Amino acid sequence: MTPSRPFIFPKSRRLHANELLNVYKTLRQLGGHRHWWPGHTPFEIIVGAILTQNTAWTNVEKAIRSLKRARKLNPGSMQALAQNQLAKLIKPAGYFNVKAKRLKNFLRFLAGNYQGSLKRMFLERGDALRDRLLQVNGIGPETADSILLYAGNKPFFVIDAYTKRIFARHRLLDRLASYEDWQRLFMSRLPRNIALYNDFHAQIVEVGKNFCRSKPFCEKCPMRRYL
Repeated sequence: MTPSRPFIFPKSRRLHANELLNVYKTLRQLGGHRHWWPGHTPFEIIVGAILTQNTAWTNVEKAIRSLKRARKLNPGSMQALAQNQLAKLIKPAGYFNVKAKRLKNFLRFLAGNYQGSLKRMFLERGDALRDRLLQVNGIGPETADSILLYAGNKPFFVIDAYTKRIFARHRLLDRLASYEDWQRLFMSRLPRNIALYNDFHAQIVEVGKNFCRSKPFCEKCPMRRYL
């Protein structure tokens, strides 16, 4: 069998960093507000941010429903669960043993530093809290920034694989650039606005899921005007 040829992205013009706000306006106009993150409480958002690592959001939703049915979707009740019990409840999210351990790591962090209070945790200055979150085993930059932005209403732009794929194809920055380089670029060229960061990231996710795939649908993409 002849191996399939890899997709070669056509040469596009380079997207300028000062066009990022216009990109957001284009996506917002075409797609409307995305109302992301779909969590009812800050703790639910944090749990979702940890569970969504390496899995589809539909699987996270199943795990969240399982926790709700068991009445364990709050820090105290979840902390009281044995790790293997928690793993069973979040099984639909995949890698459930690893993710149960990561949730427990976060709960120990919350209890040890903030007496189990999210309100107290989010009173801490954003940069300092981010540094602390990154010390929790299992929480990397993307998860930490999701927690800060969506649960804590702190202005940190979330960079994910979709962001790198889409904007590297538009030659904004090399896809292999560091997380910090990507984030610095977005945050230096956009107004420091929580609502903007929130919805822009959600718009990027929609483009990545539906258009800018491994084999992209450029002719139908809402960002085609920037090619």
